[in-house]
Amino acid sequence: MPSAETTPAGVREPEPERSAPSEPVSPTREDEVAAVGSELIGGPIGRYARLRTSWWTPVRVVALVAIGMFALGLVQKAPCYHSAWFFGASSQYTKACYSDIPHLYQGRGFADHLVPYFDRLPDDLSGGMGYLEYPVLTGVFMQVASWLTPHSGSIQDQEQWYWFVNAAMLMVCTAVLAVCVARTHRRRPWDGLLVALAPAAALTATINWDLLAVALTAAAMLMWARRRPVAFGVLLGLATAAKLYPVFLLGPLLVLCWRAGKWREYGQAVAGAAVAWLVVNLPVMLFAFPGWSKFYTFSQDRGVDFGSFWLIWSQNSSNPPGTGFVNTAATVLVVLCALGIAVLTFTAPRRPRFAQLAFLIVAVFVLTNKVYSPQYVLWLVPLAALARPKWRDFLIWQACEVAYFLGIWMYLAYTTSGDAHKGLPTHGYHWAIALHLLGTLYLCAVVVRDILTPERDVVRRSGDDDPSGGVLDGADDVFVLGAAARPPRHATRHEAPQVDWGRQDSAPHQGDSL
Repeated sequence: MPSAETTPAGVREPEPERSAPSEPVSPTREDEVAAVGSELIGGPIGRYARLRTSWWTPVRVVALVAIGMFALGLVQKAPCYHSAWFFGASSQYTKACYSDIPHLYQGRGFADHLVPYFDRLPDDLSGGMGYLEYPVLTGVFMQVASWLTPHSGSIQDQEQWYWFVNAAMLMVCTAVLAVCVARTHRRRPWDGLLVALAPAAALTATINWDLLAVALTAAAMLMWARRRPVAFGVLLGLATAAKLYPVFLLGPLLVLCWRAGKWREYGQAVAGAAVAWLVVNLPVMLFAFPGWSKFYTFSQDRGVDFGSFWLIWSQNSSNPPGTGFVNTAATVLVVLCALGIAVLTFTAPRRPRFAQLAFLIVAVFVLTNKVYSPQYVLWLVPLAALARPKWRDFLIWQACEVAYFLGIWMYLAYTTSGDAHKGLPTHGYHWAIALHLLGTLYLCAVVVRDILTPERDVVRRSGDDDPSGGVLDGADDVFVLGAAARPPRHATRHEAPQVDWGRQDSAPHQGDSL
């Protein structure tokens, strides 16, 4: 905390004005981009504004804005809903409104009432896939939507209804996601607007079913922030049963709990995750193992695909890398980066925030994976909003993701339009991939910078330690390495005032550096 200075006459000058620990943080007071954007609705919030006397609480506003943006995303899909999904090989790409949902209604046997994982799919419908290639909880979500879809009329009518039902269910996931992010950092509910207004999220929300896993992961992080490790584990296990990436959050949590000595809470989280995952997966695993394992075998056997730097290498080489090499190399890269994150955690001057490391590990998986579908941006949006709640950096990254969203559809339009060559040629698509990679790397870089120089972290500069950290918030360190074990000192090259990291006392502790 900034300390009051004493003049030569012995008169103490007042401390710099700063929010009380319980006062909500207003982005329009600390973020220049948010302040400029607020001019559309009347300008930055005033110093004497009464924030708790209206029905329009920040969480409610964030939820309604998220639903509104989701609705705009549905409007963007309207050209495909009416015709482009059903007529013309490339029209759904030239109009940038493609979705897997209507195509898989028939292609994965839902139109024929086949049971996912248990009934083998006809090769002429599935293209030889054999079984549904999604994790079990996502398959349950798809099946529930099929039960709610009228199985009457033409196949086009049914596919339209199936997409519409899924969209309604995914809208609920969007609302849950927005509310959870807005409530995770108690003093920063308005950071949820980063999620609610993310353009790439609105554009990709109904391409696939990723929002289910994203909403469950956000709910899990909220439970961890509320110091409920078992509930966190259960929700993270369910999220992993819907998509693989949430399990990676247990890695950063391990090293954070190691540094803070919170082994009991970490054990509870892991146990909860394992039990929840098994409850969902075990029945299918026991009675329909070929169908259950399809997701894992498909992920392993899948070749280099859209959106990855591996594709750039493959399409520009006379000797492209094989699937086995890419699988091994990508795994090695993830492991090396995870070790780097662990070293960063143990040597950082102040223990990193959970959201920062969660973002970094998922970003590593995204950057090194052999495929990057445009909807994968949804995995990172809530983590980015919690890790680096700064509008400028968030919007730079989002601009890169929107460019990639347009680039992949224009590339597919080019490859499916025959001699007409409508869209973006291969080298142009490579630039779109590079832009996506650079945007994500940029956000990773500023998060790492915040970890190394906590004075730059906007969350900590407002007086908090780790509001999404639960039992880690304000906890003492018990294991540190390198510079973190030296006597505490602040960065010397940054002009920002020294800040209190949300500690309950001001005395230095062994192993702390800030």
